[in-house]
Amino acid sequence: MSGVRRLGARWRRRRPLRTRLALAASAAVALVAVGVCAAAFFVIRYELLHQLDLSLTQSATRVIQENRGEGPQVVAGECRYLSAPACAQIVPADPAVDPGEPYPLPVSPPVREVAAGKRAPYYSNVSRFGQPLRMLTTPFGDGRALQVALRADPVEKGVRQAAVLLAGVGGVGVLLAGLLGYAVSRAGLAPVARLTSTAERIAATRDPRHRIELPAGPPGRQDEVTRLAASFNTMLGELEQSVSSQRRLVADASHELRTPLTALRTNAELLARGDRLTPAQRERASAALGRGIREVTGLVNDLIELARDEEPLPLLEDVRIVEVAEHTVATARTHWPQTPFLLDVGAGAAQAVRPGVPARLARLLTNLLDNAAKFSPPGTPVEVTLSTYGSGGSAGGLELTVRDHGPGIPAADLPYVFDRFYRAEAARALPGSGLGLAMARQIARAHGAELTAGAAPGGGALFTLTFGPQEPPRGGGQ
Repeated sequence: MSGVRRLGARWRRRRPLRTRLALAASAAVALVAVGVCAAAFFVIRYELLHQLDLSLTQSATRVIQENRGEGPQVVAGECRYLSAPACAQIVPADPAVDPGEPYPLPVSPPVREVAAGKRAPYYSNVSRFGQPLRMLTTPFGDGRALQVALRADPVEKGVRQAAVLLAGVGGVGVLLAGLLGYAVSRAGLAPVARLTSTAERIAATRDPRHRIELPAGPPGRQDEVTRLAASFNTMLGELEQSVSSQRRLVADASHELRTPLTALRTNAELLARGDRLTPAQRERASAALGRGIREVTGLVNDLIELARDEEPLPLLEDVRIVEVAEHTVATARTHWPQTPFLLDVGAGAAQAVRPGVPARLARLLTNLLDNAAKFSPPGTPVEVTLSTYGSGGSAGGLELTVRDHGPGIPAADLPYVFDRFYRAEAARALPGSGLGLAMARQIARAHGAELTAGAAPGGGALFTLTFGPQEPPRGGGQ
């Protein structure tokens, strides 16, 4: 038995889902069709036999009424014809009282028992004169029994004709069940087939731009298969965006790394011929080589962090944003001595606390300050403002702005300032890799904040870092 089950499971695994579904639907409909035909056959057979038995009962009643008081005799002996009653005979309980002429119908011990009142009336099937007969044996009174028989071949012929007709109907029903099962499986699994072909095409071409065609209709009335296809399309969109982002990152990284690597190779080759250089030239080449190594190292570290697509957050702690701002502003003053940095902390903002990682928040602000200082003319200030908004004081919303007085961001470049490696035309001659603002936005979103860029009133660029209201602590039990 276990071997049969294993064989059946192996057969199901080797057959397509459409075939299995079609077979299941066809089998169910075919079973119903065969069951209905079988039930109809038995009903027709019962009704035909019941009508014959009623004719025998009526014939027996008429014989009893017409031959009341008669002794054992053959009332009608022609059983070859279809007329009713064809033959009838009165049989005594005692065989010694039988008439001289032979009975045309068989007389068995159960007939004598009916005549003696020891057995109830009954129907039986016999064959006489080469014809099938249906016979009724019933009491006649005074120790006698009456036997009445009719030819049963018309009933048997009707039963055979009904069997042939219903078998044909059942066969047509099974055939229609197969066709309908195939049509139902084909229509029901059409989205699954499209999903499968799309997945196979993507696996073969490695191109996630393909989509599954969805049937028209309101979104709220889609079936499960259509929703599966829609979810697969959404997954393909995310996959396409991820693949495009990775390809763009690789292309941009290779482009950005080409220049510093060329400079490193040039300086390394130059130092390899150090015997031909003066000490001053060797020193300049060594310094250039060191700067190139630091630049490539910083670029590679930034790429590693950005390639994660998620900001790694270790154990969070409550961070006072004003302390992070003061630290980063002080550091920026040492890195950019020709640029004044002004920090203005609004009322209530000094006590504002947000969960986060101090080092990552400091990196975010450092990138904003470096970007502002890079575009600020010498001597013009970079203004940093920390303030609260909404109700709740330090527990309300928190906003930090960084404003410079440089040329500002052209309107055409605003949608792209946070893209990786994007650099406006005015910034291509300045140092940097174009990753600072992209990393700043990634850190901001990891901390539940939003970083935006815009034009400052009176000229310059304005970057705004917005934290939502601080969630109140959850109450605990007593």
